[in-house]
Amino acid sequence: MSTVFFASYLVGLRDGLEAALVVTILLTVVTRSQRRDALLPLWAGVGLAIAAAAGLGVILTYVATSLLSGVRLEVFEAVTSLLAVSLVTWMIFWMRRSARTLKKEFTGKITEALGMGPAAVAALAFIAVIREGVEMVLLVFSAAQAASQTVAPLAGMIAGVLSAVLLGWLMYAAVARVNLGRLFTWTGVLLILVAAGIAKYAVHGFQVAGALPGGTDVAYDLSTTIEPTSWYGTLLAATVNLTPSATVLEIGVWFAYAIGVLVLFFRPAKAAPDRPPVPAPADAAPINTGSV
Repeated sequence: MSTVFFASYLVGLRDGLEAALVVTILLTVVTRSQRRDALLPLWAGVGLAIAAAAGLGVILTYVATSLLSGVRLEVFEAVTSLLAVSLVTWMIFWMRRSARTLKKEFTGKITEALGMGPAAVAALAFIAVIREGVEMVLLVFSAAQAASQTVAPLAGMIAGVLSAVLLGWLMYAAVARVNLGRLFTWTGVLLILVAAGIAKYAVHGFQVAGALPGGTDVAYDLSTTIEPTSWYGTLLAATVNLTPSATVLEIGVWFAYAIGVLVLFFRPAKAAPDRPPVPAPADAAPINTGSV
C-alpha cells in the first residue's frame, strides 16, 4: 500500500464514517418509526449528495488539468488547499463537540423531517452527507496535487469510503460496537497532520506564484542526502508533505498549524449547557459514539 493511498484512505475512512454514522442514525429512526415510505427519499438525498461531491471532484480536476497552467494553476491549487484545511479543521472540532449529542440531534431532525414530508427527509440526508463529501473531495484533491498523483489518492479515498460503509452497515445491524469517540480522536490527530501538510503546500503554491514573500528563504535542503523516492521520503511527503527542502514560511506554517490545532484539539471540552430533551422513538436502537 503506497503512502499516498494510505493518506487518502484515512480521509475517506474518517469522512465516510462520519457520514455513515449520520445515515445510520437516520435509518434507525425511520425504520423504528415504521415509516418505510421515507426510505426512498432518504436514500435519494444520500445518492444526490454523493453525485454532487463526485461532480465537484470532476470539475476541480478538469479546471486544474485543462484550463489552468503556470501561475494561475499554482494559485488555484493553493486556494483549494486552504479551503480543504479550513473545512477539515471545522469538521474535526464539530465532531469533537457534537459526538456525545449526535444521535439526539439527528433523531430530533429526522423526526421533524418525517412530519414535513419526503422532500424534507431527502434534504436532511443530502445536507448531512454533502458536507462530508465536499470536505473529502477537497482534501483528496489537494493531497493529489501535492503528491503529483491522481490514481492512488482516488483509489485510497474509494477504499476508505467502502470501509466506512461496511462499518456503518455493521453498526446498523448491531453486529459491531465501535468506540467511535476513540476512533475519531486518533483519526482526527492524523488528519490534523495531513491538513498541516496541505497548508504547507498552499504556502508553497502562493510563493511560487509570487503572492507570498520568502520563496528563496530556504529553511533546509536535504535533497542531496535524502532520496525523494525513498520509502521514508515518500512517506513524509505523501502523508504530511514534509519534503526534502522547504522555505522558512512553509515550515513555520506547518508547525504553527499542527501544534496550535493539536493543543486546541486535546484541550478539555467545556461542559455544554443543558438543552430540553428531544423526543425520540422509545425503541430506537442505541449507537455507541463513545467519548472524544
